Amino acid sequence: MKFKCNRTKLTEAVTNVQRAVSSKSTNPALEGILIEAEKNKLKLYGYDMEICITTTIEAKVEQEGASVITAKLFSEIIRKLPEEEIIINIDERNIVYIQSGKVDYKIIGMPASDYPEITTVNTADVINIEGETLASMIRQTIYAVSDKDIKPAHKGSLFEIENKKLRIVSVDGYRLAIRTEDIEYDGEKTFIVPGKTLSEITKLINEEIKNVSITVSGKHIEFKIGNYSIISRLIEGEFMNYKTSIPGVHATEIKVNTRKMINTIERMSLLLTEKMKSPIRCMIDNGYIKTSCNTSLGQATDEIEATIEGEDVEIGFNNKFLLDALRYSETDEIKLKLNGSLSPMVVTPTEGDSFLFLLLPMRLTK
Repeated sequence: MKFKCNRTKLTEAVTNVQRAVSSKSTNPALEGILIEAEKNKLKLYGYDMEICITTTIEAKVEQEGASVITAKLFSEIIRKLPEEEIIINIDERNIVYIQSGKVDYKIIGMPASDYPEITTVNTADVINIEGETLASMIRQTIYAVSDKDIKPAHKGSLFEIENKKLRIVSVDGYRLAIRTEDIEYDGEKTFIVPGKTLSEITKLINEEIKNVSITVSGKHIEFKIGNYSIISRLIEGEFMNYKTSIPGVHATEIKVNTRKMINTIERMSLLLTEKMKSPIRCMIDNGYIKTSCNTSLGQATDEIEATIEGEDVEIGFNNKFLLDALRYSETDEIKLKLNGSLSPMVVTPTEGDSFLFLLLPMRLTK
C-alpha cells in the first residue's frame, strides 16, 4: 500500500477516529487504526468493540491495500511532521514508512486481517435531524446520565420518537433531564444510546453540520455526521418509567433570571468541597430566593429577586446538581416548580416545553 495525502486532513481524521480506539485490549489491533487505501481515498476506522468511528479523506493512492497502525504513535508522528504532504508506504510485512520533507519514520504495523469485523447497520429507515438541534439535545441531557453500574440502562440516554417528536431522557437516581424537539419522522421508536457514544457525537457536530442521519437496527445504531460515521451498540434493558416521577401538581412556582440564580449558587459553593456535602439552603418567600450555606469553612448568605406564586418553602440541594440544571437550561429565565421541602423540584423554560429537569432535594437539618 502506498499513498500521498495532506497532513492537516490526516491529522484531523486520525484525532477524531482515535477516540474510538481501545486503550488496552487483548487484541493489539484494537489499539490501532485500520487504514484502507483505494480509488484515491483513505478510509480510517477506530473501534473498541462497542463504538466505531470511521471517516474518509482524499489521497493520491499509488498502490491499494489495508493495514493497521498503532493509533497513539501514528497520531503523534503525523502531528509533528514538517510538511503538508505526507507519503506513506506499507510493505507486505506491514512495515510502515512515513516520509515528510526530510523526515523519515519506519514503524511496525499490523495486518488488516487482525482487525475484527465491524458491524454494519442495514436499514432504509432513516431519521434526519438538524445537527445543532441534536447537539443541543444531547448537551442538555447527558449531564444526568448515570456513571454507576447499578442499572446499566441508565448509563445511556433514552430516545423516544412518537407523534413527530424526538424526546431524549437521562436519569441517574438523583436527577432527571428531558429534552424534546419536533422532527420530520412518522414512525415510532424507542432505544437507549450509551453516554460515551453521545459524548463523541457532540464532538463531531459543528456549525457546518446541517443534518445528522440516524439509522437503528435491533442492537446497533449509526449516526452519519458530515464525513464521519459512528456505529454503536445500543444498551439493552429496561429504562425507568420516568413519567411517573414528574409531579403532577405544585404548590410553589418561581420565575427567576437564570444567570442571577447561577451566580448566587456559585457564591454559596465557595464554602463547599468534595468532602463537604452540606446542602445549599434556599428559602423562597416574599419575592426573594434567599440562599445560605454553613460548613466548617464558614457561613454565607445571599438573596435574589424572583416572581413567586404560591406557598413559601425552604428546601436544600446538592450544589453541583443544582448548578448543572441551571447551566444546562440555556435560557435567560427559568421556571422552578416546588411541592414542599421533600418533593423533587422541576425546572422548565418559562414558555414552551423544550426541556424539563427534575432534581431531588437534600434533607435539611434545623
